[in-house]
Amino acid sequence: MSEPLNVADYEAIARERLDAGAYGYFAGGAGDEWTLAENVRAFNRWVLRPRMLVDVGSVSTATTVLGAQLSMPILVAPTAFQRLASPDGEIATARAAASAGTVFCLSTLGGYTPREIAEAAPAGLNWLQLYWSPDRGFTQALVESAAEAGFGAIALTVDLPLAGRRERDLRAAFELPPDLPLPNLPEHLGGGNFHATLAEVVDRTITWRDLEWLAGLTDLPIVVKGILGAEDAQLACEHGVAGVVVSNHGGRQLDGVAATIDALPEVVEACTGDVTVLLDGGIRRGTDVLKALALGAKAVLVGRAAVWGLAAHGEEGVRRVLELLREEVALALALLGCQTPEAVTPAHVRRAA
Repeated sequence: MSEPLNVADYEAIARERLDAGAYGYFAGGAGDEWTLAENVRAFNRWVLRPRMLVDVGSVSTATTVLGAQLSMPILVAPTAFQRLASPDGEIATARAAASAGTVFCLSTLGGYTPREIAEAAPAGLNWLQLYWSPDRGFTQALVESAAEAGFGAIALTVDLPLAGRRERDLRAAFELPPDLPLPNLPEHLGGGNFHATLAEVVDRTITWRDLEWLAGLTDLPIVVKGILGAEDAQLACEHGVAGVVVSNHGGRQLDGVAATIDALPEVVEACTGDVTVLLDGGIRRGTDVLKALALGAKAVLVGRAAVWGLAAHGEEGVRRVLELLREEVALALALLGCQTPEAVTPAHVRRAA
């Protein structure tokens, strides 16, 4: 293949290089994978409305998220088990994000501790994605370790009381390698059937009231990841979160839920105060990013896109994917008639006819 030009090209390389089971894990979704496909399709239901004769002699993709200066309105989403894609796994991704000037989110199901990530990418802007363990002492220790490592936020995933039924993995009898490091889990978990592992990772009894306990552990801003409706957006705001991520877990949890770009407007409308709204799911192009910004997101997160870069060319692959997306955003901003991401407004998008 010639030099990859976009995210789809990187996925094609990744598919060739990954073990079939690992590729299926990263690429697949729940049930019939309707929501997985809908996340991508739904962007085609929104069209951009460019303005002409606007001074775009100087265009910047830089933005600010939770007080951090980023080079682009794109963060790297938390993705589990990245050492299945490349030996360095999350360290390679964190270094690439740092060099690209954006946030890397470490999954609780990552292969390295927060301290190891911070040491490997000391200039990085890192967040911890948290699965709330039934062992509260372990959860507290994990949150404290992120703060000690200089992480910038805790992103609590709330849409996984149980793992969705991911039939690609079931058909392939996909199992985690027994020697796969999972240092952010209690010692008795990890390895073997990942559905069984996930079933033990998360406390299914937590409610909105428990956010008070989490907030009491740390001064780090808390972001709630997995919001799809106005009611939960309102509750998140009432419980003092710094941000919400409109997310359906990449179509990997409850099949049949809305695409995130379609759920975004009602979440934005419901959020009050200074709560930051982010979005993940289905981002494949810079124009997708602009549609999300026009509908009210401050920035987006990309998961699979980064993993395809990681599987294709390691750290350099992730860096290049992020650079490609940033270049697409910069070009799309200029063609839209906007000098900055903040200049993108609801007037720059409409529903397709």
